[in-house]
Amino acid sequence: MGATKTSSDGAATSAPTHELDAPPWLRVETTLMAAANAIRSAYDDRLAPLGLSLSLASLLAYICDFGPVTQTRAAEHLGQGRAVTGTQVDRLEAGGYVERRPDPDDRRVWLVAITDAGRELAGSIGDVDRVLRAELRSGISRADRQALAGLLVRLQSNLTTSTPDRTPDQKEPTS
Repeated sequence: MGATKTSSDGAATSAPTHELDAPPWLRVETTLMAAANAIRSAYDDRLAPLGLSLSLASLLAYICDFGPVTQTRAAEHLGQGRAVTGTQVDRLEAGGYVERRPDPDDRRVWLVAITDAGRELAGSIGDVDRVLRAELRSGISRADRQALAGLLVRLQSNLTTSTPDRTPDQKEPTS
């Protein structure tokens, strides 16, 4: 049961004592999704003057760090489909930031390589990232960030081992 609280009009209300008893907008999963969306929006807003979204910037930064790479490898690294990655490569290529080159080891495959203009843009992406990360981390200690990262990794691990066919009437784990 919940603890009793007093509302602004003086009426007694019952506050949930466990987050599972809370309405959906107060649960940790909803907070995580809202935070992720806010972070993505912040990156998209900061990268817009460069003509980029977070997705395009991530692809360009990956190619800068690990290229030349195949579109398939880039898609796998970024956790997105090959078709989406192909469209993004097309946009970056049209801007002169990357180029497709034949793979010397496999004539059927193209490699995506960064250009000098792309390398310069990747430097600007790094600048945006450093400033925004500093703002995001303001007032949050390194120990807190490490604890949060550990919890997020555990949540991701739980998802990879969960049973998607559980029905709503089955009990949720209590721990």
